[in-house]
This record gives sequence, structure tokens and C-alpha cells, in this order.
Amino acid sequence: QVQLVESGGGLVQAGGSMRLSCAASGRTGDVYATGWFRQAPGKEREFVAAISRSGLTRKFADSAKGRFTISRESAKNTVDLQMNTLKPEDTAVYYCAADVRPGRLHDAVVGYDFWGQGTQVTVSS
Repeated sequence: QVQLVESGGGLVQAGGSMRLSCAASGRTGDVYATGWFRQAPGKEREFVAAISRSGLTRKFADSAKGRFTISRESAKNTVDLQMNTLKPEDTAVYYCAADVRPGRLHDAVVGYDFWGQGTQVTVSS
């Protein structure tokens, strides 16, 4: 089992920045990749970004490219999502997820095995 806890959400004005952090505990050695997803009210959960265990491979949704970065600090078992130039349409609950199956980085919900409880990000216009 892997436990994930997100932090760093809140309210920010459009154009601002926010950093989310995902802290993992439990069988962290089983985690091959960590992803960030988001879900806005009335919409399906969608992929934002992912990073491999080594940190050498990253993947981003088109909506995140050029504005968001993802990084990991292995010693602390944390994965951060730095979000810049935020837009009102970025408003959502952001979830961290862990993939314990080896292979390519996934951008689908079904590709991940463990999930955090989510953190709310609200971008005001």
C-alpha cells in the first residue's frame, strides 16, 4: 500500500502561481511513477502531469505545457507541481496518484493504483 497526501492548494488570482506537493508514505519503493490529475465540478478527472521514479521522464497535458513543471525529491518521497500563469479554467480539485506497475508514463486514470484525497485550487478572474 502507498499513501499519498497533497498540500498547497488554495485561492490565487489569475496570472499567479501555486505550488502543490504530494507526500508519499508506505511502500514507496514500489512506485514507478507519480502523476497529477484534476477534476472540475461536473467534469471527468483529467491528466495534468507525470514524472518517472528516476525523474528523467516527464509528461504533460497540452493544457499544462509551458506553464506547469513537475519535480520530485526522492529523499523526501515528494513530488511537486509548480503551476504558473494560472487561469480560471485551472480551478479544480488536484489529485496526486501513484503507479506501481513498471512501464511507460500513463496519462489515464486507470494507469494509477493509489490516490490522494485531493486539494482544492481556485483561480479567480
